[in-house]
Parts: sequence; structure tokens; C-alpha cells
Amino acid sequence: MNVIISNERQEELSKLDIEIIKSIHGVFEADELVQMFSNFFFGRMILDLTALKDYKDVKNLQKLSMSLDVEKIIVLLPDVPECLAPRFLSRLISMGIYNFTTNLDGVNYLLTNPNTYRDVAHLHQIEEIPPTPTSPSSTEGVNRENMGAMNPYVSAGSFILGIKDVTEHSGATMLTYMLKNAIQKMGKSVIALEVEKKDFVYFNDKDMISVEKTNLANELLKRRDISVILVDMNKADVADLCTDVLYLVEPSTIKLNKLMRIDRKAFEKLAGKKVVINQNLLSDNDIRQFEYEAKIKVFSTLPPLDERVDNTEILQSLLNKVGIMNY
Repeated sequence: MNVIISNERQEELSKLDIEIIKSIHGVFEADELVQMFSNFFFGRMILDLTALKDYKDVKNLQKLSMSLDVEKIIVLLPDVPECLAPRFLSRLISMGIYNFTTNLDGVNYLLTNPNTYRDVAHLHQIEEIPPTPTSPSSTEGVNRENMGAMNPYVSAGSFILGIKDVTEHSGATMLTYMLKNAIQKMGKSVIALEVEKKDFVYFNDKDMISVEKTNLANELLKRRDISVILVDMNKADVADLCTDVLYLVEPSTIKLNKLMRIDRKAFEKLAGKKVVINQNLLSDNDIRQFEYEAKIKVFSTLPPLDERVDNTEILQSLLNKVGIMNY
């Protein structure tokens, strides 16, 4: 079932021959749409961009991308120069919004043939990495709202991404390794830290370092000139030191049941967090059922990956959704 949010293109969108579970008309703040749909289960959302207040400011779309599943959103762009400019389209792609069009034929096509990054890569302009802030005055103009808790380590210049297993052995360490390699191939400086374990030693990689929890803050501060710092959190509670955190779930019956026996409120604690189904072999219907039963939204999914090959293209979508590549 689908959702339609319309304004100037209402009459045009009324001609879509699709099943609709909810349709709203008017102009809405980004926060209003997040509140309405962050816990609302739908197949696709067709968003007439003119229904978003101040839609020419791409930061309002970014608010949606941080709280809704952008893979399910089709953006119907207005025929105005600001929204068809290469920079605007490139910034949509950096948020993980790959499905956008200017007409109803395009909407109909994307409903059954959604884009991947490969389909829009030719429109993506990789922006230069901004200078590292070194003083309070040098951070003027930085969008602090989208930089997490703004602790001193984040504001010092690094995007710190925590990665944590929710179900046992969900692949956080291996995903950290593969993300580090992908980010390096994309041209950003990156290191990985693991907390309270020594598994990184087996990668024989100088950019993967094991640290104690009590020393993590100092290690982050020492490396504030690095663009991206990945933190394999293990069991350490260090989310307050991170710009953002991915919570990995492997949805096998045995792992889910084991998790619920250990902590029956495990999924309640994940409400509003970025849940990633790792090593995913579920169908779309299975994922929707999982979301319904767990009462959470799945932020992204990743198929089983071979760490010995280049997974950059697959991981690009996840990195875009988190916001690292636009940081």
C-alpha cells in the first residue's frame, strides 16, 4: 500500500492507478511529515516536493532522509531551476534519495523499477572535503542540528560512526572493516577503533586500532583531523561519543529468540534508532512483518557480503543515508 503527499501536483497524482493507504494534501513542515510517517508502514511514498515547506532548501529534505526510509520515497520534482540544478540533484543522491522524477510517467516507472546508485551516479557530484574546524569561529555555517550530540570530539571535525551488534555476532567487526575500505576508496580519510576487544589485530591493518573504553575519548580527540572514525562498540556504551550509530540485527529465528530471552525490551530500546538488517535474505514482505512485530523501522538492509571483494557500490547507499559522504 502506498502514501501520496501532494500539493501543486494533486490533480496529476490523482491519476495514478495504485493502491493508496493514506493521501494528504497541503504544505507541511518536514518535522510534521516525520511525525506522521516515521512509524507508519507503507510500500511507497510519492512526495510532491511542493508539499514540503521551503522545499528549495535541501536541508528540509535531509530531515526526512534521516527519519524515513528513503529507498521507499519517490520525489516528484517541480519544474523550477533550483530543483533541477545539478547541485540540488547531487545532494539528493548524497542523502540516498535515488528515486526522483519530474512527471507522472517517471513516477509509474519508479514504482516498479526503483533506481540504485548505479542509475544516478552520473548525476552525483562528489564534493570536496571541507577544512577541518580548529576553533569555535571556524565552525560557523556548519549545520549543527545534523551533527549528532555535538560533543567536543564531533565538533572537532570527525564524523564518528558507531557500529553495534544487537543480536549476537551480527557482523559489526567485519562490517566495520568493509566500511573502512569503502570509505577509503571514496577518497576520505578514515580509521577504525574497536572498544574493549582485540579482534582488529587479525586484519593486519594499521588503520584499525583496539582501545580501552576509558581511553576512547582521548583516542578520538587525537585523531580529530580524520574525516571519518568508525567505532566497533562491542558491549561498550559509548553512543554519546558518536555522531551516529548503526544497530545491527541478524533476523534469524534463533538469534532473535535468544535476544528476547536476554532482554524482552530490546526492540523497545531501538525505537527511533538506525536499525540495519545485516546479512539480509528476507523478502520485502518479511521485512515489513519484522517491522510490524518489533514495532521499529528498519533504516537499511545489507546482503551477505564477501570481505575479499570490493563492496564499495553496495555500501555506498548506506553511507549516503547516514550522511557521511555529504559531511
